[in-house]
Amino acid sequence: MLQFRFHGRGGQGTVVATILLAKAFFRAGYYVQSFPLFGVERRGAPVEAYLRISPGKIWIRTNLYDPDHVVVLDRTMVHSVDVTKGLKKGGIILLNGERSLLKNLQFPGFKMAVVDATRIALKHGLGTRTHPIVNTAMLGAFSRVFGMPPITAISDAIREEVTVKPDENIKAAREAYDSAQTADDMRRISEVG
Repeated sequence: MLQFRFHGRGGQGTVVATILLAKAFFRAGYYVQSFPLFGVERRGAPVEAYLRISPGKIWIRTNLYDPDHVVVLDRTMVHSVDVTKGLKKGGIILLNGERSLLKNLQFPGFKMAVVDATRIALKHGLGTRTHPIVNTAMLGAFSRVFGMPPITAISDAIREEVTVKPDENIKAAREAYDSAQTADDMRRISEVG
């Protein structure tokens, strides 16, 4: 079983992201659980959502305290929330941000990956300039970084569930899939260059 914790802000689509991923993983043959944790329900307030996946039945029905990996939809959260709380050593933190964060932001004991989901969402007209909706872009990056579920399963889940701008959301997911970067990617680039 793998467990993922998502950090975002109200209005970014954090909960919807875990629901879409659950549907994509289900399509790919996994058992899934997806559930949110809300504090104050308002735009901009911190939100957590969780996803469990397993090739076999999931019997556990508790909150998720020790995720294998973390996904952060709003990079400013790393300054106000301990995104590594309970994260298993060696876990991956997938962060919405520019490549420079791979050099400038360190989480000792954890791996890091980034995608500029904000730029991608704005490019595809998802949300507004002041409140971009980054969730589908983060799903594409998720597929690339974790090697699952297939990007086609994510595209199918978006097409089935997202009623506003489904084509733009699919394009954002695919662009993020192509542009996600890990620290290992950056090292390989610098070694070649």
